[in-house]
Amino acid sequence: MEPYEHGMLDVGDGNQVYWEVVGNPDGKPAVFLHGGPGAPANGARRALDTEKFRVVIFHQRGCGKSTPNASDPAVDMSVNTTDHLIADMEQLREHLGIEKWLVCGGSWGVTLGVAYALRHPQRVSEMILLSVTLASARELDWLYKGVSRFFPEAWERFSAHVGHAPDVVRAYAEVMENPDRAVRERAAVEWCRWEDTVLSLEDHGRPSPFSDRASDDVIALVRIIAHYYANLGFVDDLLRDAGKLAGIPAALIHGRRDLSCPADTAYALAQAWPDAELTLVDDSGHKGSPAFTEAMQSATRRFSS
Repeated sequence: MEPYEHGMLDVGDGNQVYWEVVGNPDGKPAVFLHGGPGAPANGARRALDTEKFRVVIFHQRGCGKSTPNASDPAVDMSVNTTDHLIADMEQLREHLGIEKWLVCGGSWGVTLGVAYALRHPQRVSEMILLSVTLASARELDWLYKGVSRFFPEAWERFSAHVGHAPDVVRAYAEVMENPDRAVRERAAVEWCRWEDTVLSLEDHGRPSPFSDRASDDVIALVRIIAHYYANLGFVDDLLRDAGKLAGIPAALIHGRRDLSCPADTAYALAQAWPDAELTLVDDSGHKGSPAFTEAMQSATRRFSS
Protein backbone atom coordinates (compact mmCIF):
# COMPACT_ATOMS: atom_id res chain seq x y z
CA MET A 1 0.00 0.00 0.00
CA GLU A 2 3.03 2.29 0.37
CA PRO A 3 4.18 4.14 -2.76
CA TYR A 4 7.01 2.50 -4.66
CA GLU A 5 7.45 5.60 -6.81
CA HIS A 6 6.83 9.22 -5.93
CA GLY A 7 8.04 12.66 -6.85
CA MET A 8 7.29 16.28 -7.64
CA LEU A 9 6.39 17.20 -11.21
CA ASP A 10 7.12 20.72 -12.44
CA VAL A 11 3.95 21.65 -14.32
CA GLY A 12 4.82 25.27 -14.90
CA ASP A 13 3.36 28.50 -13.51
CA GLY A 14 5.55 27.98 -10.44
CA ASN A 15 3.62 24.83 -9.48
CA GLN A 16 5.06 21.48 -8.40
CA VAL A 17 2.54 18.63 -8.34
CA TYR A 18 3.12 15.75 -5.92
CA TRP A 19 2.51 12.26 -7.31
CA GLU A 20 2.92 8.69 -6.16
CA VAL A 21 2.32 5.20 -7.51
CA VAL A 22 1.02 2.32 -5.38
CA GLY A 23 -0.13 -1.22 -6.07
CA ASN A 24 1.12 -3.67 -8.65
CA PRO A 25 3.94 -2.27 -10.85
CA ASP A 26 2.80 -4.65 -13.60
CA GLY A 27 -0.89 -4.01 -13.06
CA LYS A 28 -3.38 -2.14 -15.18
CA PRO A 29 -2.68 1.62 -15.05
CA ALA A 30 -5.26 3.71 -13.21
CA VAL A 31 -5.33 7.29 -11.99
CA PHE A 32 -7.27 8.43 -8.94
CA LEU A 33 -8.76 11.94 -8.89
CA HIS A 34 -9.49 13.28 -5.44
CA GLY A 35 -12.44 15.42 -4.55
CA GLY A 36 -12.82 18.88 -3.16
CA PRO A 37 -11.44 20.41 -5.30
CA GLY A 38 -8.51 20.73 -2.94
CA ALA A 39 -9.41 17.85 -0.62
CA PRO A 40 -6.89 15.25 0.56
CA ALA A 41 -6.29 12.34 -1.80
CA ASN A 42 -7.88 9.86 0.60
CA GLY A 43 -9.76 6.84 -0.63
CA ALA A 44 -7.59 5.82 -3.59
CA ARG A 45 -6.37 2.68 -1.89
CA ARG A 46 -9.94 1.72 -0.97
CA ALA A 47 -11.42 2.51 -4.37
CA LEU A 48 -9.04 0.40 -6.47
CA ASP A 49 -7.59 -3.09 -6.01
CA THR A 50 -3.88 -2.50 -5.46
CA GLU A 51 -3.13 -6.13 -6.32
CA LYS A 52 -4.56 -5.67 -9.81
CA PHE A 53 -3.88 -2.00 -10.58
CA ARG A 54 -0.88 0.30 -10.89
CA VAL A 55 -2.54 3.21 -9.14
CA VAL A 56 -1.34 6.76 -9.80
CA ILE A 57 -2.34 9.30 -7.16
CA PHE A 58 -1.58 12.99 -7.41
CA HIS A 59 -2.39 16.05 -5.36
CA GLN A 60 -4.06 18.69 -7.49
CA ARG A 61 -2.57 22.18 -7.69
CA GLY A 62 -2.47 24.12 -4.45
CA CYS A 63 -3.27 21.31 -2.03
CA GLY A 64 -1.76 18.40 -0.14
CA LYS A 65 1.95 17.96 -0.83
CA SER A 66 1.82 19.98 -4.04
CA THR A 67 3.41 23.40 -3.90
CA PRO A 68 2.80 26.23 -3.43
CA ASN A 69 -0.04 25.67 -0.97
CA ALA A 70 -3.13 27.75 -1.69
CA SER A 71 -3.44 28.72 1.98
CA ASP A 72 -0.94 31.46 1.16
CA PRO A 73 -2.95 34.41 -0.24
CA ALA A 74 0.02 35.31 -2.45
CA VAL A 75 -0.47 32.11 -4.47
CA ASP A 76 -1.89 32.96 -7.90
CA MET A 77 -5.22 31.19 -8.35
CA SER A 78 -5.56 32.30 -11.98
CA VAL A 79 -3.28 29.38 -12.90
CA ASN A 80 -5.44 26.88 -10.99
CA THR A 81 -8.34 25.90 -13.27
CA THR A 82 -9.73 22.68 -14.71
CA ASP A 83 -7.77 23.25 -17.92
CA HIS A 84 -4.58 23.42 -15.86
CA LEU A 85 -5.46 20.20 -14.00
CA ILE A 86 -6.18 18.37 -17.26
CA ALA A 87 -2.82 19.50 -18.63
CA ASP A 88 -1.15 18.34 -15.39
CA MET A 89 -2.73 14.89 -15.82
CA GLU A 90 -1.45 14.59 -19.35
CA GLN A 91 2.05 15.67 -18.33
CA LEU A 92 2.03 13.14 -15.51
CA ARG A 93 0.76 10.35 -17.76
CA GLU A 94 3.55 11.03 -20.24
CA HIS A 95 6.11 11.30 -17.42
CA LEU A 96 5.15 7.82 -16.20
CA GLY A 97 5.10 6.34 -19.71
CA ILE A 98 1.44 5.34 -19.57
CA GLU A 99 -0.44 5.13 -22.88
CA LYS A 100 -3.94 4.72 -21.47
CA TRP A 101 -5.34 4.50 -17.96
CA LEU A 102 -8.54 3.81 -16.08
CA VAL A 103 -9.83 7.05 -14.56
CA CYS A 104 -11.37 6.81 -11.08
CA GLY A 105 -12.71 9.82 -9.23
CA GLY A 106 -15.11 10.84 -6.51
CA SER A 107 -17.29 13.94 -6.19
CA TRP A 108 -15.24 16.81 -7.72
CA GLY A 109 -13.01 14.05 -9.10
CA VAL A 110 -15.97 13.00 -11.26
CA THR A 111 -16.21 16.49 -12.76
CA LEU A 112 -12.48 16.54 -13.48
CA GLY A 113 -12.55 12.98 -14.82
CA VAL A 114 -15.41 13.62 -17.23
CA ALA A 115 -13.80 16.85 -18.44
CA TYR A 116 -10.50 14.99 -18.96
CA ALA A 117 -12.19 12.13 -20.84
CA LEU A 118 -13.99 14.55 -23.15
CA ARG A 119 -10.66 16.22 -23.93
CA HIS A 120 -8.56 13.04 -24.21
CA PRO A 121 -10.89 10.06 -24.85
CA GLN A 122 -8.10 8.05 -26.48
CA ARG A 123 -6.22 8.06 -23.13
CA VAL A 124 -9.07 6.55 -21.08
CA SER A 125 -9.64 2.79 -20.93
CA GLU A 126 -12.57 2.80 -18.48
CA MET A 127 -13.99 5.02 -15.73
CA ILE A 128 -15.19 4.42 -12.18
CA LEU A 129 -17.04 7.50 -10.94
CA LEU A 130 -18.24 7.81 -7.35
CA SER A 131 -20.75 10.33 -5.94
CA VAL A 132 -21.41 12.00 -9.25
CA THR A 133 -21.39 15.75 -9.65
CA LEU A 134 -20.69 17.83 -12.75
CA ALA A 135 -20.38 21.32 -11.22
CA SER A 136 -23.38 22.67 -13.12
CA ALA A 137 -25.08 25.89 -12.02
CA ARG A 138 -28.13 23.85 -11.04
CA GLU A 139 -26.11 21.54 -8.78
CA LEU A 140 -24.14 24.33 -7.15
CA ASP A 141 -27.26 26.38 -6.56
CA TRP A 142 -28.69 23.37 -4.74
CA LEU A 143 -25.60 22.75 -2.57
CA TYR A 144 -25.08 26.37 -1.59
CA LYS A 145 -28.71 27.52 -1.32
CA GLY A 146 -31.46 25.05 -2.26
CA VAL A 147 -30.64 22.44 0.38
CA SER A 148 -30.95 25.19 3.00
CA ARG A 149 -34.64 24.29 3.13
CA PHE A 150 -33.57 21.33 5.29
CA PHE A 151 -31.17 23.37 7.43
CA PRO A 152 -32.52 26.94 7.72
CA GLU A 153 -30.68 27.82 10.92
CA ALA A 154 -27.34 26.54 9.56
CA TRP A 155 -27.94 28.46 6.33
CA GLU A 156 -28.57 31.64 8.27
CA ARG A 157 -25.19 31.29 9.96
CA PHE A 158 -23.38 30.36 6.73
CA SER A 159 -24.82 33.18 4.64
CA ALA A 160 -24.67 35.77 7.42
CA HIS A 161 -20.90 35.37 7.56
CA VAL A 162 -20.70 37.04 4.13
CA GLY A 163 -23.46 39.56 4.75
CA HIS A 164 -26.21 37.49 3.07
CA ALA A 165 -24.59 38.17 -0.30
CA PRO A 166 -26.77 37.14 -3.26
CA ASP A 167 -23.92 34.96 -4.59
CA VAL A 168 -22.68 33.35 -1.39
CA VAL A 169 -20.02 31.21 -3.12
CA ARG A 170 -18.43 34.17 -4.85
CA ALA A 171 -18.60 36.15 -1.61
CA TYR A 172 -16.68 33.42 0.23
CA ALA A 173 -14.19 33.26 -2.66
CA GLU A 174 -13.52 36.97 -2.19
CA VAL A 175 -13.11 36.60 1.58
CA MET A 176 -10.61 33.78 1.05
CA GLU A 177 -8.37 36.26 -0.77
CA ASN A 178 -8.16 38.49 2.31
CA PRO A 179 -4.54 38.97 3.43
CA ASP A 180 -5.56 38.64 7.10
CA ARG A 181 -5.19 34.98 8.06
CA ALA A 182 -7.71 35.31 10.89
CA VAL A 183 -10.34 36.45 8.38
CA ARG A 184 -9.60 33.48 6.11
CA GLU A 185 -9.64 31.07 9.05
CA ARG A 186 -13.07 32.19 10.21
CA ALA A 187 -14.51 31.91 6.71
CA ALA A 188 -12.96 28.46 6.20
CA VAL A 189 -14.46 27.20 9.46
CA GLU A 190 -17.93 28.48 8.52
CA TRP A 191 -17.69 26.96 5.03
CA CYS A 192 -16.71 23.55 6.39
CA ARG A 193 -19.42 23.74 9.05
CA TRP A 194 -22.02 24.26 6.31
CA GLU A 195 -20.77 21.40 4.12
CA ASP A 196 -20.67 19.08 7.12
CA THR A 197 -24.22 20.09 8.05
CA VAL A 198 -25.45 19.10 4.59
CA LEU A 199 -24.08 15.59 5.18
CA SER A 200 -25.18 15.41 8.83
CA LEU A 201 -28.26 13.25 8.21
CA GLU A 202 -26.25 10.39 6.71
CA ASP A 203 -26.03 7.12 8.64
CA HIS A 204 -22.43 6.47 7.65
CA GLY A 205 -19.40 8.68 8.01
CA ARG A 206 -18.18 10.72 10.94
CA PRO A 207 -18.78 14.45 11.28
CA SER A 208 -15.75 16.71 11.04
CA PRO A 209 -14.54 18.26 14.31
CA PHE A 210 -14.71 22.05 14.40
CA SER A 211 -12.68 24.66 16.20
CA ASP A 212 -12.17 28.37 15.77
CA ARG A 213 -8.87 27.72 14.00
CA ALA A 214 -8.29 26.25 10.56
CA SER A 215 -5.12 24.51 9.41
CA ASP A 216 -3.28 25.46 6.24
CA ASP A 217 -4.84 22.43 4.51
CA VAL A 218 -8.37 23.52 5.45
CA ILE A 219 -7.75 27.11 4.35
CA ALA A 220 -6.33 25.86 1.05
CA LEU A 221 -9.30 23.53 0.60
CA VAL A 222 -11.89 26.24 1.08
CA ARG A 223 -9.99 28.77 -1.01
CA ILE A 224 -9.75 26.29 -3.89
CA ILE A 225 -13.38 25.11 -3.65
CA ALA A 226 -14.76 28.63 -3.55
CA HIS A 227 -12.49 29.69 -6.42
CA TYR A 228 -13.65 26.79 -8.60
CA TYR A 229 -17.33 26.88 -7.76
CA ALA A 230 -17.58 30.65 -8.10
CA ASN A 231 -16.58 29.88 -11.70
CA LEU A 232 -18.84 26.82 -12.20
CA GLY A 233 -15.85 24.50 -12.00
CA PHE A 234 -14.26 26.09 -15.07
CA VAL A 235 -16.16 23.59 -17.23
CA ASP A 236 -18.79 23.80 -19.92
CA ASP A 237 -22.04 21.81 -19.83
CA LEU A 238 -20.56 18.34 -19.29
CA LEU A 239 -23.94 16.63 -19.33
CA ARG A 240 -24.72 18.12 -22.74
CA ASP A 241 -21.51 16.62 -24.14
CA ALA A 242 -21.72 13.27 -22.35
CA GLY A 243 -22.80 11.43 -25.52
CA LYS A 244 -19.29 12.02 -26.85
CA LEU A 245 -18.03 9.56 -24.22
CA ALA A 246 -19.55 6.66 -26.19
CA GLY A 247 -17.03 3.85 -26.38
CA ILE A 248 -15.64 4.40 -22.88
CA PRO A 249 -17.11 1.85 -20.44
CA ALA A 250 -18.00 3.39 -17.08
CA ALA A 251 -19.39 2.42 -13.70
CA LEU A 252 -21.28 5.23 -11.95
CA ILE A 253 -21.88 4.60 -8.25
CA HIS A 254 -24.02 7.01 -6.28
CA GLY A 255 -25.75 7.11 -2.92
CA ARG A 256 -29.49 7.61 -3.19
CA ARG A 257 -29.44 9.56 0.11
CA ASP A 258 -26.74 12.00 -1.01
CA LEU A 259 -28.16 15.42 -0.10
CA SER A 260 -25.11 17.31 -1.32
CA CYS A 261 -25.17 15.79 -4.81
CA PRO A 262 -28.72 14.55 -5.54
CA ALA A 263 -28.96 11.39 -7.63
CA ASP A 264 -30.71 12.97 -10.60
CA THR A 265 -27.38 14.13 -12.07
CA ALA A 266 -25.94 10.62 -11.91
CA TYR A 267 -29.10 9.27 -13.53
CA ALA A 268 -29.02 11.88 -16.31
CA LEU A 269 -25.34 11.20 -16.98
CA ALA A 270 -26.00 7.47 -17.29
CA GLN A 271 -28.88 8.14 -19.67
CA ALA A 272 -26.71 10.35 -21.89
CA TRP A 273 -23.66 8.08 -21.89
CA PRO A 274 -24.27 4.88 -23.89
CA ASP A 275 -21.54 2.85 -22.15
CA ALA A 276 -22.19 3.97 -18.55
CA GLU A 277 -23.88 1.73 -15.99
CA LEU A 278 -25.37 3.38 -12.90
CA THR A 279 -25.64 1.74 -9.49
CA LEU A 280 -27.77 3.67 -7.00
CA VAL A 281 -26.99 2.52 -3.45
CA ASP A 282 -30.12 2.86 -1.35
CA ASP A 283 -28.51 3.12 2.11
CA SER A 284 -25.68 5.48 1.14
CA GLY A 285 -25.20 9.20 1.13
CA HIS A 286 -22.13 11.14 -0.01
CA LYS A 287 -19.80 9.49 2.48
CA GLY A 288 -20.59 5.94 1.37
CA SER A 289 -21.64 2.75 3.14
CA PRO A 290 -20.65 -0.95 3.14
CA ALA A 291 -22.97 -1.51 0.17
CA PHE A 292 -21.36 1.43 -1.62
CA THR A 293 -17.94 -0.12 -1.02
CA GLU A 294 -19.14 -3.43 -2.44
CA ALA A 295 -20.38 -1.66 -5.56
CA MET A 296 -16.94 -0.06 -5.96
CA GLN A 297 -15.23 -3.41 -5.55
CA SER A 298 -17.55 -4.98 -8.10
CA ALA A 299 -16.61 -2.25 -10.60
CA THR A 300 -12.89 -2.76 -10.01
CA ARG A 301 -13.28 -6.51 -10.53
CA ARG A 302 -15.16 -5.84 -13.77
CA PHE A 303 -12.40 -3.57 -15.13
CA SER A 304 -9.32 -5.26 -13.65
CA SER A 305 -8.33 -7.28 -16.70
